Amino acid sequence: MDEVLLRFTKWDGRGHWLAPLARLGNDEHGMWLGAVAGTVFTRPDVVAYEATGPLVMLVPQGQAWVATFYGDGHRHDTRVYVDMATPAVWSASGAEVTMVDLDLDVVRTRGGRVYVDDEDEFAEHQVRFAYPREVVRMAESSRDEVLSAVRAEQAPFVPAVWEPWLGRVS
Repeated sequence: MDEVLLRFTKWDGRGHWLAPLARLGNDEHGMWLGAVAGTVFTRPDVVAYEATGPLVMLVPQGQAWVATFYGDGHRHDTRVYVDMATPAVWSASGAEVTMVDLDLDVVRTRGGRVYVDDEDEFAEHQVRFAYPREVVRMAESSRDEVLSAVRAEQAPFVPAVWEPWLGRVS
């Protein structure tokens, strides 16, 4: 498996998260990337997060979100975490993928609770970074679609879709 550099930025261009992930493969949902326990996610000049268990990320083509699915061993109770973001842009070599984090997140816990996180940050950043109206609409529309799909456990947010990819992370 080759490595892909995942690069999340914020609207103003500053780094948000950076991590080296393994390219696991493609399916009808998009590109699947994986990380083993010990993989370090860095936020430039702020913090580093070390994964305490395996995870997979789905980078869909042309969608305004990126999903992370957590295996066992993580210190938190999150099972599914979906970041609303600008559609992913791949480098010409395919070795790097970049997107802008748009603050809104849809979360499913291990216990099955589903909620939207960071709505306050989204409201604040609309003003602070002057998000264009079409970006706000895109993020809100994606949030609504993803929230509905996560609640209904529709593909790709159902374990039968993402757990086989998680099984490839070693």
